[in-house]
Parts: sequence; structure tokens; C-alpha cells
Amino acid sequence: MIAFSHANPNKTVPLSRNKRRYSLEKQEAITGWLFVLPILAGFSIFTFFAILYSFGISLTRWDLLTSPAYIGFRNYFNVFKDPDFWQCMYNTVYFAAALIPLVLVLSLSVAIAINQKGIRFATYFKVSFYMPFVTSTIAIGMVWMWIFNPDTGLLNTILNSIGIDNPPRWFESVVWAKPAIVIMRCWQMTGYYMIMYLAGLQTIPDNLYEAAEIDGASKWQKTRHITIPLLSNTTFFVLIMLIIDAFNVFEAVYIMTQGGPSGSTNTMLYYIYDQAFSLYRMGYSSALSWVLFLIVFILTLIQFKVRKKAAEE
Repeated sequence: MIAFSHANPNKTVPLSRNKRRYSLEKQEAITGWLFVLPILAGFSIFTFFAILYSFGISLTRWDLLTSPAYIGFRNYFNVFKDPDFWQCMYNTVYFAAALIPLVLVLSLSVAIAINQKGIRFATYFKVSFYMPFVTSTIAIGMVWMWIFNPDTGLLNTILNSIGIDNPPRWFESVVWAKPAIVIMRCWQMTGYYMIMYLAGLQTIPDNLYEAAEIDGASKWQKTRHITIPLLSNTTFFVLIMLIIDAFNVFEAVYIMTQGGPSGSTNTMLYYIYDQAFSLYRMGYSSALSWVLFLIVFILTLIQFKVRKKAAEE
């Protein structure tokens, strides 16, 4: 059998060739889906299904030992009546407000410094700054607990040596416990976002800096008028990731303070963990998780709206 070609009606194409082409395309599609199937199955079971299941659990009273009892949205109403929730929310916002600008400025500054031409051992500095991020937070927390030890720790020893007789008690103090965790997390996170900024710096053409030098621009002027504006897309992504990171402070609190003293370092994520696995209030902890998710989601949407408006202007 034969078929007419669409390009040239006078030219015929065997139907067997069309069938063979269709068969090959079908085989390629099946092969592609087979490669993707394990990832899709893992995402569906461990992420998508787990998210839906957690929402279902948030509508129940469940202690893992008895059958879940449906109570509707009562857990969500109780969340906003819970004074511990508001304290944890305050602590979480405190960490976010402190960490986001500090990490943003430090990571950008370190990236610009390392990206300068003629810097010796640049690779060594990149690895050194990035290593804390990939190192276990548990190991890092143990080291920083020694550093912040009020009696024999490295930091207070240095403060005593420079004439400060009564240095902070750090994790024993309601006032200084949160700044201590901010210092530790800032040190840990800076290298990761430095790598992002280094990638963004590679996209800026050198001729822009050369033209600015010819016009007599200083280093600060080049940074302000060339580097920072052209890194706006990178900064936007870094801000989104930083908000997510800052609202998910858990390991440092779990290792170093367990939410103390007097709940001054108790974050939303640690409170969710404590409600679920210490008090076995699975439904309530799931409701807390969804409240935290909605807060981060709304903040991300606001960022996208602001970014879109700025781009239009």
C-alpha cells in the first residue's frame, strides 16, 4: 500500500515507513517514561501522598496508639489560641529577620572578594566557606556548644582576654541564646549562598567593568551600579531560599538548646517536632505544619509579586 506525501502529492511514501516511524517514536516515549517512573513513584509516595495525608491527619485527634478521631478544623482554631505557638512564631520571625540580611550581605561580600582577579588560593577559600554547609549540623552544633561554653569556651576566653570581665552566658541566657544560634547558622549558611553569587558573577561581562574604569569609577561605584543590579535575579532566588531556610531552623535548636532557656529558642519546626514525637499530638502537629507552610507560601508569593512589579517598572 502507498500514501501521498503532504509536501508533494505526486510523491508516494510507503505506509510501512510511517508505521515504523510511529513505532520508534512510541518506543522512545515508553523508554523515557520508564526512566522517569522511579522518580515519579518516589515523589508521589513520599512527597505528594505524604502532603495530602498530613492534611487529613490535621483534621483529626491522633496519638499514634488509638484510631484517629475526626474533629474537623478544631486543631487549626487551637493553633491561634496557643500562647506557645505565638512565642515560637516570634522566635522564628526573629531568626528570619536576623539571618536573611546577614547571610545575604556576607555571602555577596565573600563572593565578590573571592571573584577578584589575582586572588591567590581562591579555590581553597571557596571550599573552606562551602564546607560548613555540607558538614553535619549535629557535628557543627557540638563544636559550637564548646565555643559558646560560658566557662571554658573559646569565645568567652577571647572576650576575657580583651578585658570583658562578664561575657554573656550564651545558651544559659534568655537574651543571648537566640543571637548565639544566629551566629552559628550565619557561619554555616554563608558558603552555600556564596556559591550562588559566584555563579551569578560569572555572567557579568568584563567589558562593563573596563568601561567603568575608563570613566574613573571606584570599586564601590562598580559594585553599586554594575554588580548589584546585574545580580538582581540571583538575589531574588537567594531571598526565596533564605526565607525557607530561616523558617526551618531545627537541627541547631535540637542539638544546642532544645528550645530553651524558657522557650526563648523554640522555633516553629522544633515545636512541631515536640508536639508530634514528645507529646504524640499528631493531628495538632500536622495543623502546625500546614500553618507554617501557608506562611512561607504567602511570603514567597509576595516576593514574586514585588519582583514582577519592579521588573515592570
